[in-house]
Amino acid sequence: MESLEINTGSKKYPVMIGEHAVSLLGDYLGQLSFTKLLIITDKNVEKICLPILLGNLRSYHPCVFTAPAGEQAKSIDTYYEAMTSALENGLDRKSIIIALGGGAIGDLAGFVAATYMRGIRFIQVPTTILAHDSSVGGKTGINHRLAKNMIGAFHQPEAVFYDLSFLKSLPSEEVRSGFAEVVKHGLIGDPSFYRWLKSNIQDLGNISIGQYETMLAMGIGVKASIVAKDVMETGIRAFLNFGHTLGHAIEAEMGYGKVTHGEAVMIGMLFALEASKSEAGLEFDLESFRAWVEKLGFSASIPYGIEPVGLLKRMKQDKKAVGGTVKFVFLEEIGKPSLRDIDDSRLESLLNNFLLSKK
Repeated sequence: MESLEINTGSKKYPVMIGEHAVSLLGDYLGQLSFTKLLIITDKNVEKICLPILLGNLRSYHPCVFTAPAGEQAKSIDTYYEAMTSALENGLDRKSIIIALGGGAIGDLAGFVAATYMRGIRFIQVPTTILAHDSSVGGKTGINHRLAKNMIGAFHQPEAVFYDLSFLKSLPSEEVRSGFAEVVKHGLIGDPSFYRWLKSNIQDLGNISIGQYETMLAMGIGVKASIVAKDVMETGIRAFLNFGHTLGHAIEAEMGYGKVTHGEAVMIGMLFALEASKSEAGLEFDLESFRAWVEKLGFSASIPYGIEPVGLLKRMKQDKKAVGGTVKFVFLEEIGKPSLRDIDDSRLESLLNNFLLSKK
């Protein structure tokens, strides 16, 4: 069992990572003073993971709200329904919400907790690899039809219980989606971690519990070190969006749920790495990296039919854009990201080059 502590300056909270970590949750709750528990989960997780969680929390008699699976969980309509459930179940300011699911559920449940009665406590119980990125750091939110994650709040959890036994049920596309964010943490924060990943992970269908513990703890450690220095994303926390400017644009252009978040981000990282070579002087074996991720099952190119003009429009709507100018995360070297303005004409040229290089 791996144990980490997240320090945001104003708040510290534990992250427990290991097989059957959820068995520790009951004792943790016993140390807190609270009135009611509301578990927020989705239709897929409800079938597999919810019975295990309820078995560990039987004495607390939690109520449950079940959202649609996938990005639909982060719609305004689902948010409203979750708030209605909290009201109907009589939650008050001393109640606690538990987010049981992947990143979408963590974002939804965290935003419900952040806004219900102007803020109540919540606990993250991630069930996907992708959620190792979203379950710590306190960014919560929902989608608008025009852009992803544009409605949200910073609201830190009380604790994170990362039960690796839940990962056994993940389909291959969800494993890929989560692993992309693991790679991101290595690229932006820890060259030795990146080298460990590239040397040790050659088959996403054959990752051991020990390897999961190692890579998730190291990935969370990279994020925690950045968040501790910039909780509200006014500076270096934007480095965590490496690959996301294009990745989010691909998701939006295709329609949320048509491509997984991590698979879109991996394409975004390939683009960012290529752009970093020309714009930031990055020395990096891109072909070796591309061969590795393609071997792991990732696509290395923008999906067919998406045009640069649409992607550029989406990228200018990104949260990091200021006055319509895109702020883009480059890598100067592995472990050394930088945030720079990039004008429309240069960005469009880079996008066209990236598209042409994959034809």
